[in-house]
Amino acid sequence: MRVLITTDWYEPVINGVVTSVINLSRQLRERGHEVKILTLSRTFHSYIEGDVVYAGSIGLGCIYPQARLKIPKAAGDYMEMLLEWKPDIVHSQCEFSTFFLAKRIASELHVPIVHTYHTVYEDYTHYFSPQKVWGRNIVQLMTKKLANAVETLIAPSDKIRKILEGYQVSCPVEVIPSGIHLEKYQLCKKEDWRKKIRMQLGISQDALVLVYVGRMAKEKNIEELLEYQQDAAKSGVILVLVGDGPYLPELKKKVEELKLAKNVIFTGMIIPEEVGRYYQAGDLFVSASTSETQGMTYAEALAGGIPLLCRRDGCLEQVVTDGENGWQYDKKEDYLMRIQEWKGMGENARGRMQNKAAISAEKFSSGNFAERVEKIYEQQIRKYRYENAA
Repeated sequence: MRVLITTDWYEPVINGVVTSVINLSRQLRERGHEVKILTLSRTFHSYIEGDVVYAGSIGLGCIYPQARLKIPKAAGDYMEMLLEWKPDIVHSQCEFSTFFLAKRIASELHVPIVHTYHTVYEDYTHYFSPQKVWGRNIVQLMTKKLANAVETLIAPSDKIRKILEGYQVSCPVEVIPSGIHLEKYQLCKKEDWRKKIRMQLGISQDALVLVYVGRMAKEKNIEELLEYQQDAAKSGVILVLVGDGPYLPELKKKVEELKLAKNVIFTGMIIPEEVGRYYQAGDLFVSASTSETQGMTYAEALAGGIPLLCRRDGCLEQVVTDGENGWQYDKKEDYLMRIQEWKGMGENARGRMQNKAAISAEKFSSGNFAERVEKIYEQQIRKYRYENAA
């Protein structure tokens, strides 16, 4: 099978879409398929590198950090090359620039197009709309139009399926969680990076450490973690925030205002190859975000044997089993109570929870992910050919 994956986001950008595309393309190749990726260049120039075609683009950082827009007629020669390659299916990962290229290729070659809906745009309306109601209406209209142009929508979680069905989309919706490279995070635990990273950050080996990994962005609700840390810090709890993003200066300012400099550590940007090590610094992985479609960092933490302590959200319904591999919380009292519960556990009880965390991550393996997506491809190719042969 020849598969063309289109995405506005790709390396060197670090986010969930990029991780999903990299893992999917790698696994599809291992399963014997030919895969090419069409994405946006980080410059005006179009070029090709291996199996990746980069279309020239301009920056749109004024709307969303690191966002880009394809230049008209960019990558013309490479588009012809992709048409001559004749993919059997096109898998779109983003709703903007490269989606229009995906539509053009699918239309000219008479092949099906499937789309993964990665982003809850309702939670990002502050970037493009002065009023949330207006923003939601724009998002709903855009999504319904997108659904009319594809054969199937892939939702990374049941939460997203419910949102899409609430928009009354016209095409089928399949729930397939994006996969992660489990071994990468499992290995970090075996190599005892807990001790090494704590030494590097100047944290006692005996301290109770909460770790967050992800973008420092307004929609991630990290300020809530800082507010709760005021109380948690009284018993010596350390909060480690791993990553970079547009909201980082505001968060650092908040830490100063709350006088938490001794109990909150910002690591800044960590290269992808080393991120797995930083999960190991924590006893619990924490998140206050309700903007996740799936939350791949949740699966990464679990794969490393780190239980979760996260604000209750629909994307966690089939991820967290309270008291088994972590907890969900609804308010500050719940959050602080679970921290105290962890502190009161013996080594055996903690070990059981860590083991259950690691086991629960196995369903998020990139192999399982690719196998389920592959079945969607096969079904849609057969269906499309049958319907268009009549």
